Amino acid sequence: MSIPKNGYEQAAISLAPLETDMTLEDFLESDLEGYEYMKGKLIPMAAASWEHGIVSARIFLCLGLYVRENQLGEVVTPDTGFQVGERVLKPDIAFISSAQLPDDLSRAFPVPPDLAVEVVSPSDVFRRVIEKAFAYLESGTQIVWIVEPTSQTVRVYRSEKPIRVLGINDTLTGEDVVEGFSCQVAQLFE
Repeated sequence: MSIPKNGYEQAAISLAPLETDMTLEDFLESDLEGYEYMKGKLIPMAAASWEHGIVSARIFLCLGLYVRENQLGEVVTPDTGFQVGERVLKPDIAFISSAQLPDDLSRAFPVPPDLAVEVVSPSDVFRRVIEKAFAYLESGTQIVWIVEPTSQTVRVYRSEKPIRVLGINDTLTGEDVVEGFSCQVAQLFE
């Protein structure tokens, strides 16, 4: 007699990477939704929690309005795929400067975003989130924000700079990537 798996065990199994014979080019040409691609594996993307959705929306609104008002480029949602080395990743929010925007907007972006934002969900494997942050940086992303709703912190990753952890009393800025942008970290979690 087999013991039924609880919901958490089943979710973990269903979120395990799937081996595939798809190449990076095949994935870029496909209309496969709900997955990221990493070196011959499809990485399922779990449904986001309410908390994840709310925090993501707040960041998107603050950053998106600022970028649009100042005509700095585009801010996109997690439906947008970016080629990041041998991966196709879909950050929760991404900023692409006007200078980086490709001519063909009908495909996954052929370059990584200037700014990638990952909001940690309860179903996320934190190690994978950190791996994604370093993959972005290695491929040319200038800044990565990892937003952690549980601890109400934002980790700021930059190449060759120490990781900074911002709390609710700190100000999150776009530094030299989204110049002039700032918001209180507390605003993201109110």
